[in-house]
Amino acid sequence: MQVSGRVTIAVVCTSLAAVTIAAYSPVLRYDFVELDDGAYVVENHHVRRGLTLDGVKWAFSTGKMGNWHPLTWISLMLDSELFGLDAGLFHLTNLLLHTANAVLLLLVLWAMTGRLWPSAFVAAAFALHPLHIESVAWIAERKDVLSTLFWVLTMAAYVGYVRRGGVGRYVLVVLVFALGLTAKPMLVTLPFVLLLLDWWPLGRVAAEAAVSSQQSAAGEEAERHTLRRQRQKAQSGPSSVVCPPSSPAKGRLPLLSLVIEKLPLFVLAAASCVVTYITQQVSGAVIAMERVPLGLRLSNALVSYVIYIDRMIRPAGLAVLYPLLEYIPPWQPALAFALLAAATAAVILTARRRPYLAVGWLWYLGTLVPVIGLVQVGSQALADRYTYIPLTGLFIIAAWSAGDFCLQRRSLKPVAGAAAVLLLAAMFACTRNQIRHWENGVTLARRALKVTRDNYAMLNILGNALAKRDRQDEAIRHYRRAIQINPNYKEAHFNLALELSKMGRQDEAISHWRRALLIEPNFVEAHYMLGITLAETGRADEALSHYRRALQIKPDYAEAHYNLGNALLIKGRQEEAISHWRRALQIKPEFAKAHNNLAISLAATGRQDEAIRHFRRVLQIDPDYAEAHYKVAGIFEAMGRQDEAISHYRLAVQLQPEHPAAINNLAWNLATAPDPALRDPAEALSLARRACELTGHGKPEFLDTLAAAFAAGGRFDEAEKTAEKAEKLAEAAGSEALAREIRNHLEMFKKGRSYIEKAPGDR
Repeated sequence: MQVSGRVTIAVVCTSLAAVTIAAYSPVLRYDFVELDDGAYVVENHHVRRGLTLDGVKWAFSTGKMGNWHPLTWISLMLDSELFGLDAGLFHLTNLLLHTANAVLLLLVLWAMTGRLWPSAFVAAAFALHPLHIESVAWIAERKDVLSTLFWVLTMAAYVGYVRRGGVGRYVLVVLVFALGLTAKPMLVTLPFVLLLLDWWPLGRVAAEAAVSSQQSAAGEEAERHTLRRQRQKAQSGPSSVVCPPSSPAKGRLPLLSLVIEKLPLFVLAAASCVVTYITQQVSGAVIAMERVPLGLRLSNALVSYVIYIDRMIRPAGLAVLYPLLEYIPPWQPALAFALLAAATAAVILTARRRPYLAVGWLWYLGTLVPVIGLVQVGSQALADRYTYIPLTGLFIIAAWSAGDFCLQRRSLKPVAGAAAVLLLAAMFACTRNQIRHWENGVTLARRALKVTRDNYAMLNILGNALAKRDRQDEAIRHYRRAIQINPNYKEAHFNLALELSKMGRQDEAISHWRRALLIEPNFVEAHYMLGITLAETGRADEALSHYRRALQIKPDYAEAHYNLGNALLIKGRQEEAISHWRRALQIKPEFAKAHNNLAISLAATGRQDEAIRHFRRVLQIDPDYAEAHYKVAGIFEAMGRQDEAISHYRLAVQLQPEHPAAINNLAWNLATAPDPALRDPAEALSLARRACELTGHGKPEFLDTLAAAFAAGGRFDEAEKTAEKAEKLAEAAGSEALAREIRNHLEMFKKGRSYIEKAPGDR
């Protein structure tokens, strides 16, 4: 390629990248949204921990969110490793991937066809069309932009294999395709698309398998275009059309041979379909046929094909979720079928002269099959993000049809170019206008509710977004409205119960969790939350049954094991509680609260060394866990290791300055430690006074500490008076053992002696 050609393609690619980034740049200021971003990033401890070996293992073993897409999880973990929870930088990754997809699409189409400007239009439309906002601006849709990167890279590797051959290049195609499937199973249709590309523009299909017995129309078009460029160059100097690195493939094979050539890709695609279906079934993502009958699914699929085309032409009223209707008038799918059949017949009839029409149309129809709703996942009728790959086929139709028109009527070429620029500018403007709705969960949900009707799912999402912003009353109104529209919407019942529980309205919360369980008996989160609320209201036996039911449904539910352990402890079944906390930690090794409760029970049953190990683990996970510092300090104190006890009590007080027990115990140790180097009577006195103030001078053990601190500083008269008051309070409370201990201290103070610990004691 000449220097001028390289400059041209570099300028086009750079311009495409710049305009794409400009169109989507507002997302860099946007937040996570309350629609899957929590499950994918914000509330996902595997992702939040960054890129770890355990996280990678989890990514390859989990079916969370109803998909097996380990590469997507790993990419999010890498972002978390690099950026923490900076939403803008997660958005930046999505935007850079989308930009790379657009530039690579341009290069691959240009390499296959030799037509720069049609390729550039397709890539620019892909980059700028507002239907693609959802895939780019939604962090949870990382799988779209990431898998499409591997889609285009697979096409690029395939072109390299077709042009140059070789086992190594073929293996590269298979490997890149396999990686793409681990980002999102949407790539299962790619082998079929490669067969379409074999026909046009690569011209690999043998004559007897093609639409005519003549040379492939694709090859003829490429050859005619090459000759035309040569004539233009001879007549008018350097051509504005940049030639690709090599011409389209000349070798032709029977269609069956081309299918056999792609068998490894078809096998991988089939395996991905099986894994995806099993994963979605296990996760409960697939909607049962009883709830959405086959007839409704077929009707919705036919209508959706036409709606997507309409939205491509008129991208108005876009929303993140379009609810699936319970009834579609029969005339709508009938009309949609007639339109689709007519369009299919038209492109087949013109396939010899204009093969790009058939390729683009079949690309559109075929790549939508996995997401058209025949296997219904979720409550949506259709989704803008599903068009991320399929619309490329329609863009190809538009670009090459316009290109051929200009070749036949050269005088209109400037007009067509101007029209293309104006069309892309309109896409840019629409995208900039639509993307503002993605600023946060509230703006996103309000937009969807504005342009759709009876959208109970988005009312629920809006409720979640408002609840996270501490606007509980508004959230509750939206949950109730969602339930009015769909009384069997279990998610709204669940979330309404959650907010009612936070407001102390436990009976109402329990009724809505029970309602959710009537709708879906295996609603594991409802069993879990109902168990928590029942335990809080003193119904431990009922709580136990719901925790156990949650664990029957989901045996690896760490939080349910943890709370079951808590409920068992209340019932006095400490060893059973310990076993469930251990199980919780097997599932979730960094579960700080489970480590803490396990350590407390181990210490209570005399297993101090093991308890200390768990407390240390708590503090590795969460160094600011004040209660863990307090508890482990108590163990060290009981073991006579006052130096370590003082250190942890001090940290507990620093982290929680109004923790009376921690303040008191620190004061006691500073006043009575056997090692004189550890004693500090002045600080002990200050701390003891603070502990008594916080408790209104009403706790005898705290007054005893204050007396000991007075005595440690040689102020025995004040020590006596304080100890006498402590003794009376202990007697009044019926604490004879404590009163007796305080009397012993009082006798020492009367003799002018301070109290010093002689042996480990438990205060």
